Order: sequence, then C-alpha cells, then structure tokens
Amino acid sequence: MARSAILNIMVQAAAKAGRSLTRDFGEVENLQVSRKGPADFVSNADKAAEKIIFEELQYARPTYSFLMEEGGEVKGEDGQHRWIIDPLDGTTNFLHSIPLFAVAIALERNGEIVASVIYNPIMEELYTAEKGAGAWLNNRRLRVAARRKISDCVLSTGIKVTGTKNDALTLKQLGQIAPSCAGIRRTGSASTDLAWLAAGRLDGYWEAELGAWDVAPGLLLVKEAGGFISDYSGKNNSIFNGEVIAGNEIIQAKLLKEIRSI
Repeated sequence: MARSAILNIMVQAAAKAGRSLTRDFGEVENLQVSRKGPADFVSNADKAAEKIIFEELQYARPTYSFLMEEGGEVKGEDGQHRWIIDPLDGTTNFLHSIPLFAVAIALERNGEIVASVIYNPIMEELYTAEKGAGAWLNNRRLRVAARRKISDCVLSTGIKVTGTKNDALTLKQLGQIAPSCAGIRRTGSASTDLAWLAAGRLDGYWEAELGAWDVAPGLLLVKEAGGFISDYSGKNNSIFNGEVIAGNEIIQAKLLKEIRSI
C-alpha cells in the first residue's frame, strides 16, 4: 500500500518507540514503576516511548500541537493540527509480560481525525488508516466483520472493577449483554480492541472512562474499515467524553440500544 508523507512520519515514530518498548519488555522485572491510580500504572518504558514519539513528530512537523497521555498538552503555532498520542496503551499488560499493548498515534486536523497508527511491536502488527484511504493491517486491507446477530458475536469491553459508579454499571451491562452473545473478551488495551474490531476479529466493543488518546487512533481505523462508532448517547466523532460503542452498522446499533436501556 502507498502511504502519504504524513503517515510515513507517524509509522516511523511508532516503529522507533516500538523498538524501545520491545527492549524494555524483555526487562520488565527491572523497570522502575510508580502507581498513578488503581489498575493504572506508568513506567519508565512508557515515558521513554512518549519522549521518542514527541521528538520524532516535533522534528518532522515543528508547528503542530500535541495531546499526550503522560506529557499532557503542548501548544504549537499551527492552530489546525494536533498529534494525539498514547505511547503505551496496555501498560498493565506490559508490566505483566502480556504481549497485548500498542503504540497509538492519531493526527487531528480542525477537530477531525485524519490519520492513525496503532502498532503492536511484539506481534509485529501495524494498523494504519487515513481519511478516505481505508484501514490496513501491515499490507492487508481491513473490513469489519459482517455478522448481524448479537448471538453470533464476540464482543469486548473494559472491566476495571475498582469500586467506582461506572464499574458497577459495567458489571450490570455485562450481566445483560454476556448471555446474549457468543463471548466477551477483555484485551486491556482500548487501541487493540478498536484495531481488532476493524480487522474483524471482534464484532463489537463498548467502554467508558477512556481518554482521547485511547479513542482517537482506533476511531478512524473502525470508520475506514466500514464500521460505526459513537458515544453512549449515539453522538458520532466524539473522542473527549470517554465513551465508545463500535461495530458494523447493525451490531453497533444493537449494542447502542442495549447500553442505553440499562
């Protein structure tokens, strides 16, 4: 597949960060780890990967702004473009030697996501998307699964269970949805969930309490793979209220109806 100059820049940044994470993945027990909150860890590997991405992207496009999970917001002179970055989505998996984590980068232009990269360096899976150019896994074009019945579907969600009001709601949602589908999965990485949905491995996905960096890269992948994505109210393209329901047109609508009924 042919990539634009901007997507090549993003791929190169993700690949360089991925090499750093791969080295650290083999030394997990030696990482210095601080705890940010329940089930939410940050490591030296996380910070190092973000620094690599920031430096690579800033060098290539010095006027663009940034929104990063660890480093927060950095304003650039360009008022139209912003990089949205999760350097290590799936940190808890990473720290437990579970190879389900990803480098996730999105480019926002005038409030719209126009390019995305999600890269799992351990599985050597590179997901890319550009507005109007489709979604890809390595060199294979992606389409969401075509299943029409929830009973045939494998779904994914996030299960934190840290005692918050939203955790109780998630468990209630699981209690209602799980008996009616073929199975529920929990990857521990929102970017992976959305990438796998775009690839047809998952049929539907819902989760709340997400950051913009969790949603933005996968949002474009799902849309370019023919999928539909909204928040719990049904609003499209929102990456800042922390809610996602995604699937093909039929499954997304059915999941949305289920979630809104609970």
